[in-house]
Amino acid sequence: MTTTTHDGRPGPAPAIEVTGLRKSYGEKKVLDGIDLRVPTGTVFSLLGPNGAGKTTAVAVLSTLISADGGRARIAGHDLTGESQAVRAAIGVTGQFSAVDGLITGEENMLLMADLHHLSRREGRRITGELLERFDLAAAAKRPAATYSGGMKRRLDLAMTLVGDPRIIFLDEPTTGLDPRSRHTMWEIIRGLVGRGATVFLTTQYLEEADQLADRIAVLDGGRLVAEGTAEELKRLVPGGHVKLRFRAPEVYERVARALSGATRDDRALTLHLPSDGTQRELRAILDALDALGAEADELSVHTPDLDDVFFALTGTSAPTGTARPAADKEPAR
Repeated sequence: MTTTTHDGRPGPAPAIEVTGLRKSYGEKKVLDGIDLRVPTGTVFSLLGPNGAGKTTAVAVLSTLISADGGRARIAGHDLTGESQAVRAAIGVTGQFSAVDGLITGEENMLLMADLHHLSRREGRRITGELLERFDLAAAAKRPAATYSGGMKRRLDLAMTLVGDPRIIFLDEPTTGLDPRSRHTMWEIIRGLVGRGATVFLTTQYLEEADQLADRIAVLDGGRLVAEGTAEELKRLVPGGHVKLRFRAPEVYERVARALSGATRDDRALTLHLPSDGTQRELRAILDALDALGAEADELSVHTPDLDDVFFALTGTSAPTGTARPAADKEPAR
């Protein structure tokens, strides 16, 4: 199935397309008419503070709960009218592990193979391949309760992949993991996309979205307040600048007098020029230096990071470090 791209050329149909999606619990609007379009073979990240509606969005799009309104197509199938086809095309790894600690890692995998109605031979083949791929083969015969947090999350994701889904929903998959385990999960996610999968990722770790996502949407109070690449979102927030440092005081003075709008640091012989960090603005600054016959001894571009974006758009400080952030505080279902 094909569609047209933003410039009118034919291209692959989006993996996920959502229009006007709504979900309420009583008087509380959890999703208030959101629109999303996720290209095939990309990582799309949904950011937002606690209670923003991230987990509800995943639950609706993965057919776990029904929406109150709006339309969605997943892998080319209508979410409401073709829910069985949607389920056959997706895999879901939730915030909380689906691993059964009382049985071995291998038995968890084989159980998933049975649920997907795979033959015993095919189930064992896929189980062995995935355990090897996720570096769990050596621990396959051990009870999953003895696994570390990172191993359990890898097993959880491996179980999701038993059915070879084209679209994978990952709801805060690295919550509570140590930095090394998080980086391991990032490499696994990159590998999934490299093999052609589409990943819909919710996270409160801004570094995670910055590292992985092709596009990021910020959800707040059930509404999308911004969407774009990480760099596009960073340019929404003022505070970006180019720093020029000079060793020669006379060159510093000449440039400082010529460049209007520059903030001076006379002690450090440094100028700060407001800039959104685009190539055009950087070229204009370099052209101005050339015209003055001056050369900066140090030039660096500083742009706001996703923490600044998160705060500016939601009014909420972003979580930091690897401490476990609270789950979305949405009504029980």
